[in-house]
Amino acid sequence: MIRHRPTGSGHPYSVDTEQRSPVVPIAGTSATLGLRADATVVAAVCAIEWTPDGGGEASIDEVTLRPVTTTARGQIIDGGHLASAAGRSGRSRGGWQTQTPSLRSDGTYRYRFIATHDDGRIERTRWFSFRAAQWRPVADAVTESGASRVIAGSVDLLHDGRRAWRVRFALPLTSGERVAGFGERYDALDQTGTQLDSVVFEQYKNQGAERKTYLPMPFAHVVGGDGWGFHIDTSRRVWFDVGKTDPQRILVEAETGPDGVLSLRVFEGTPVDVLRGFLDGVGRAFELPAWVFRLWASGNEWNTQAEVMRQADLHAAHDIPVGSVVIEAWSDESTFTAFRDARYSVTTDGAPHRLADFTFPEDGAWPDPKGMTDELHARGIRLHLWQIPLLKMRPHPLGQLAADAAAAVRENVVIRESTPRGGTRPYRNRGWWFPLALMPDLTDERAARWWTEKRRYLVEDIGVDGFKTDGGEHAWGADLVYLDGRRGDEKNNTFPVAYAAAYGDLLRSAGKAPVTFSRAGFTGSQAHGAFWAGDENSTWAAFRWSMNAGLSAAASGIVYWGWDIAGFSGDIPTAELYLRAAQASTFVPIMQYHSEFNHHRSPSRDRTPWNIAERTGDPRVIPLFRRFAQLRERLVPYLAAAAAKTIETDRPLMRPLFFEWPDDPAVWAADIEWMIGDDLLVAPVLEPGAEQRDVYLPVGEWVDVWTGERYEGERMVTVAAPIERIPVFTRNPALLDLFRD
Repeated sequence: MIRHRPTGSGHPYSVDTEQRSPVVPIAGTSATLGLRADATVVAAVCAIEWTPDGGGEASIDEVTLRPVTTTARGQIIDGGHLASAAGRSGRSRGGWQTQTPSLRSDGTYRYRFIATHDDGRIERTRWFSFRAAQWRPVADAVTESGASRVIAGSVDLLHDGRRAWRVRFALPLTSGERVAGFGERYDALDQTGTQLDSVVFEQYKNQGAERKTYLPMPFAHVVGGDGWGFHIDTSRRVWFDVGKTDPQRILVEAETGPDGVLSLRVFEGTPVDVLRGFLDGVGRAFELPAWVFRLWASGNEWNTQAEVMRQADLHAAHDIPVGSVVIEAWSDESTFTAFRDARYSVTTDGAPHRLADFTFPEDGAWPDPKGMTDELHARGIRLHLWQIPLLKMRPHPLGQLAADAAAAVRENVVIRESTPRGGTRPYRNRGWWFPLALMPDLTDERAARWWTEKRRYLVEDIGVDGFKTDGGEHAWGADLVYLDGRRGDEKNNTFPVAYAAAYGDLLRSAGKAPVTFSRAGFTGSQAHGAFWAGDENSTWAAFRWSMNAGLSAAASGIVYWGWDIAGFSGDIPTAELYLRAAQASTFVPIMQYHSEFNHHRSPSRDRTPWNIAERTGDPRVIPLFRRFAQLRERLVPYLAAAAAKTIETDRPLMRPLFFEWPDDPAVWAADIEWMIGDDLLVAPVLEPGAEQRDVYLPVGEWVDVWTGERYEGERMVTVAAPIERIPVFTRNPALLDLFRD
């Protein structure tokens, strides 16, 4: 078997062995053509034919392929510890690549591969084709609304003679200007001097080092000069060079449709003015109830009713208030609509169930889901259930899942992908999480309703209050075809927006607030629920990256945002990291802890304060966590009022200092700080062993909320930061009573 996929898997940051790279080759350069083959292939060549436009004699080349290590979906398939040296060698032989001669424009290339097997068999692929594109100046390829900022003569269009593929242009950047926003960014708030892009991607841990994100937006503030910002009004991928190549330019390159037209929105004024202009076009947050500001608690090993209630009891026993519990491992891990161990009859047509259709064994994992939910509600605790927007196809589906998958295909509610012969077939997830799963097209109203109706009984009959809408990053590839006919290059980034919106609509239709908790998103996500920063290790670096993520997300219009306190993955954090992270989380919009599944091995890796206390042996953990959880309870009215004001005024809830003081360059020199609401300035301790912290106080009069000491602003101060305190200042002394235990 030999295989060539011209566009590869669609992994945005990796080239697969068997693809063409670049997918749209550039005239005057060469392209890589790749093949994946059985280990029996001993030689391969590629026949390349070029035919000029308007007729004329075709030219034919034959180039030899060389063996290469196989890569797919960003992973090197080279055996490693999983295979013997012979096996690694076999896989290494499975990849073959070659370079084309220098490519010409104004014509069409056809190519196919011919492989020789070790038994002498000859195998050929079908013919593939492409046209080499070239950049050319086209001034009107960018349409601007607002003030004109595009540098004259900088607009180029990548065109292959039949259609456009990309546009590039430049925006001005002057000395002293800082550029921030771009959705959720982990490495830094100020992106000046960097290169980045806008594509939704599941980066499992180390997002700050990898500089990839679940929640990008092609939007930014330019702060420090006359004040402005911009939004590349597209859902396709955009690349930015923010003064890295040329310190006086922001270079932008964007994918386009065949017409080659790109819309640019420019906003003038303060950061608040810029954000308001952006949100006027894409939508702003819907106000959520005050209870979302209470502590959220979760652990991936809380996978029985008994364990959930045990953890709720421990919160009460330790006098640590909790407002929401998220259960991730509640379902049968198959349909993600039925509780594990529930008994019911399969609806062969894929129709939804109601609670009355289920029985729950007394000795099962969840003997009484509704009773559990009612008991949590009686204790003032809201319940959220985990979701994934996929129909698992591995292992082979059985029972209700098989019926649901068949119904999804039959009723045409799934995303599809192009086939080599020009048709389509159901898209099978190309990511590494739930590989080959089917994916409902939640961007389509009918398909979204089909999907969420199967979850309606959870809300209406059991009383669930919200959903953790995880895993919105599985749409890979420009060759995907959505139900409205548009393709993946245009639609993939919009999927997580529609995903959260669909679940929000379900909750609204049942009379509930649209509380979703997502990690993925894009432009337009501002209007749909709450977000968390995704999967991360328990390290000080990840702590810092997460705070950057919250600030950049806030600068892009995300209001309800949080993170997993001190990280959720790997061994537990130190007591110091856990407490410093809990302190900081007291002053971000969503305060929640969570832990990754650890196969119930001992010792436990739960991020509950009692487990951290037991594992570390540090007696300070529970009393100090209690102190800050109780402070958080007292802050709920302040946070709820501040969120309402944020939605009314577009001044972020978790507010980067440049929003309040855009003309003060010192706000960029200070270590991570933010305002939470109008009146509290927070300066978290982000390094181990620190007993004090340098804090920049902008202009005005500030009061240390712990000591009552007053400071004149517009200067750096050094304040004590023992483990029981996080530096917090207020410009409203009326708030000081909230900080009295």
